[in-house]
Amino acid sequence: MSDALPDAAPSEPDPTSPKKGRRRRRRRNKTRRPRWLRYLIRGTVALLAVVLALGGAEAGYLAFVNHQIHRGNVPHLVKTATTGPNVGEQTFLLIGSTSRCVLNNKQATAFGSCAAGITGVNSDVIVLLHANPKTHQVSILSIPRDLALYNVRPVNQFYKIDAALADGPGQLVSVIEQNFGIPINHFVELNFDSFQNIVNALGGLKMDFPYRVFDDSSGLHIRTTGCVTMNGFQALALVRARNYWYFKGGKWVDDGTGDLGRIIRVHEFLRVLATAVEHRGLGNVLTDNTLLEAVAPNLEIDSTLSISDMVNLLRVFRSTKVDSVPQETMPNIENFAEYYFQGYDFGSVVLPTYPQDQQAVDNFLGLKRPPGSNIKTPSITVSVLNGTGVGDQATTTAAQLASLGYHVVGTGTSTPVGPISETIVYYKPGHILQAERLLKSLTGIVGMVQGTTDGGADVTVVTGSDFTVRVHPAKAKGGATKGGTTKGSSSSSTSTSTTSTSTTSTSTTSTSTTVTTTTQPSSLGPPSPAAQPLPSYDPRACHSG
Repeated sequence: MSDALPDAAPSEPDPTSPKKGRRRRRRRNKTRRPRWLRYLIRGTVALLAVVLALGGAEAGYLAFVNHQIHRGNVPHLVKTATTGPNVGEQTFLLIGSTSRCVLNNKQATAFGSCAAGITGVNSDVIVLLHANPKTHQVSILSIPRDLALYNVRPVNQFYKIDAALADGPGQLVSVIEQNFGIPINHFVELNFDSFQNIVNALGGLKMDFPYRVFDDSSGLHIRTTGCVTMNGFQALALVRARNYWYFKGGKWVDDGTGDLGRIIRVHEFLRVLATAVEHRGLGNVLTDNTLLEAVAPNLEIDSTLSISDMVNLLRVFRSTKVDSVPQETMPNIENFAEYYFQGYDFGSVVLPTYPQDQQAVDNFLGLKRPPGSNIKTPSITVSVLNGTGVGDQATTTAAQLASLGYHVVGTGTSTPVGPISETIVYYKPGHILQAERLLKSLTGIVGMVQGTTDGGADVTVVTGSDFTVRVHPAKAKGGATKGGTTKGSSSSSTSTSTTSTSTTSTSTTSTSTTVTTTTQPSSLGPPSPAAQPLPSYDPRACHSG
């Protein structure tokens, strides 16, 4: 059977394919290219490499290609530091858009079309790339599209993060900066068509499939095992697959990992693609120009991304190997049941988790600890609002924070949003460092966001259903914080443990006390690790020879 498949999804699925299930919880220039262009591609994933490859063109060709690129004003981007410890460091926000309006008829049959009313624009893939010119290191951090956060939509609206793009790229930039403290310097967007064009311009992409795989929701259907040459359509179907099945032992097996499993496959795909661009896209004038011309017309970048920026970044990538680039995913806690927020069903979501998220951000930015860590707690004014309705939750939480030295200015109540809720640290404009410092005193389903605080405080903590306050024994005051249920029971715990039922706990260790507010229903999973190995059933690079 041939490895090649048609440019559209099969009209009739294989008889042994699984039935569609519920979506769980995406003109020639003969001038030789400079040698340093090869170093660029070697040092980063292909998504960014294609953009930066423009820096390797001669002036005339560069002007021709630049004319085709779409540039736009993206609000909230941060200027690259020219002084201080972070001088020259840059972070790129790279996204894959779900816009269907560029697809042809065959492609629209599989992915949906504007004509059919599928006009929403979400960010199917969200990848951050950080380049440090001092250390010549590159790091990559993916954010799950189903991560539910505040301020995703304007006026503090709660949504999955992929919805932010509907209000423009600046909104997505703002969400990431406010919720995670990651400064974004540049924005790059590829749509369905430009992604397919990259693969097709390379003559296809080879990956080794240990098993036959299938996802009818993305149009993926690889009918053979071993090294398969995928065209652009198949490659797009692979990286969009979130309902992934593989054929093993005579039956179809559901991967069951949804978007988180998809991110692992995307990371592996980018490694293979970057290697292919290096080997086939550079050094060959025809392929080089074909690659650039295939991508440029559908490429969206911010207006501040200049040619000089591209050239300067080459220094970072000169000695970087694709396989050595750290690729991690923002840790999260998955809610396996329907997630309700203010009565609205969001389906399956993933939720932020601390300190794991902060550790991933620190690793990504090359920090030993968050910038706000050095702020003294007595200098931070804090108010606490009870966001669950559980008796005395705000009062007790405020007492524990006060025992850590925070200047508590008041308590109050906030309307509960649902049975499972995030604990949110709101901070006034210009006070993100204070919020980062307070987050060091909390663990669990916790996040931060810029917004209105209560009582004029620097930060306001709105308590949720599952969080922990770390308190030193010598300073601890009062009893344990009650959980998101009126029937919590007392038990001992340590600062690293988690509970599987509703509990109220106080640690008896000699070094620290944890006061836990928790409702840990069975629908919640444990925090996911930032780095995960490639599962045995997922595709990977073909063996050479």
